[in-house]
Amino acid sequence: MSHALPTVAHTDSSTLTRKDLTSDQEVRWCPGCGDYSILAQVQRMLPTLGIPRENFMVVSGIGCSSRFPYYMETYGMHSIHGRAPAFATGIKAARPELSVWIATGDGDSLSIGGNHFMHILRRNVDVNILLFNNQIYGLTKGQYSPTSETGKRTYSSPVGSIDYPVEPVQVALGSSATFVARVLDVDAKHFQEMLQRAADHEGASLVEILQNCPIYNDGAFLSLSDKKKRPDNAIYLRNGERMVFGADGDKGLAWDSCMDWKVVGADDDAVLVHDETNVMQALALSRISGEGMPKPLGVIYAVERPSYDRLLNEQVKAQRQAKGGTLQELLESGGTWTVE
Repeated sequence: MSHALPTVAHTDSSTLTRKDLTSDQEVRWCPGCGDYSILAQVQRMLPTLGIPRENFMVVSGIGCSSRFPYYMETYGMHSIHGRAPAFATGIKAARPELSVWIATGDGDSLSIGGNHFMHILRRNVDVNILLFNNQIYGLTKGQYSPTSETGKRTYSSPVGSIDYPVEPVQVALGSSATFVARVLDVDAKHFQEMLQRAADHEGASLVEILQNCPIYNDGAFLSLSDKKKRPDNAIYLRNGERMVFGADGDKGLAWDSCMDWKVVGADDDAVLVHDETNVMQALALSRISGEGMPKPLGVIYAVERPSYDRLLNEQVKAQRQAKGGTLQELLESGGTWTVE
C-alpha cells in the first residue's frame, strides 16, 4: 500500500505573507518562552526572500525548539535527537533548490548532536541553523545543558554543575564555519537583520539565539533582555565599524598588552574595528567574559566558500557528462564480480 506525501499549496512568492507561513496547529510553548518570538521573526522574514512557499523546508531534532516545523506552513521534518543536520544534509544534496532551515536547541545540537553539528559546518552545507540557546534542558524538565554555567543548580546537578560550558560560537569557528552570528530573542529588528544575512549566505549559516526559558532558567539573559541594561552589557558588531557600546556610546573595545580585551573610552585610538572576515578576531570575540565586558551580538564571522551541495552537484554533473549512460549502465560498468 502506498501513501501520497502531504503537499504544501503553491503560493506566489511575490505576495507571500507571514499568514501564509502560519500553520493551523495550536502553538504550544510555555507562556513567556522565547520560542514564540523566534517563530514570529522567522515567519516575518521568510516571505521577504522571494522564495515560493513549497521551496522552504524546516528540519528539527528533539527538544522544545523541535516543535517548530509543526507551526510553519511549509514542508518540514521532525527528526531524531541531534540528527537534524544529517537529515538536512541529505535533503539539500538531493534538492538543492530548497531553502533549508534547522531549528535546534543547545541540548539537541551540542550534546548528542555535537558530531553532526560540527560536520555540517565543516562541510559548509547550504542550510541555515537556528540554535535556540536557553542554557537548560527545557523539554525534559530542567536538567543542566552543555551551555549551562559552572555551578548551575538543577535537578541533575543539585549541588551545582562541575562541567565547563560549551561556547557555541567557539565550536562553530573551530569547525571551520563560514557564517556565525548571535542574536537576542526579544530584539526583533536586529534579529530580522541577522536572519536576512544568514539567508543570503551561501553555505552553512549559524545563528545562535539567546532566549529565555521562564520555567527552568528564567532571567538567564536579563542583563541583555532588559532594554535599560542592554546598552552597557551588549555590543552590536558592524563590519568595518569601530567596536563601541554603552548607553551613551562612550565605551569601546581594545587589546591590552597581553592581547586580551579591555574597555576603553570610545574616543580612544586603540578601539578596534570589527572585521567579520578575521577568524582570529572572531575567536577572541567568542571568548569575551568577565565583569564589565559586553556580549557580542551580530555577525561575528562571515567568509565565502563554495557550499558542499553545490560542489557535490557539480561533481555529479561532470561525471554524467564524462561517462554518460543510464544509472544501470554506470552501476554495471568498471570492476564487477558475480557472487555464486
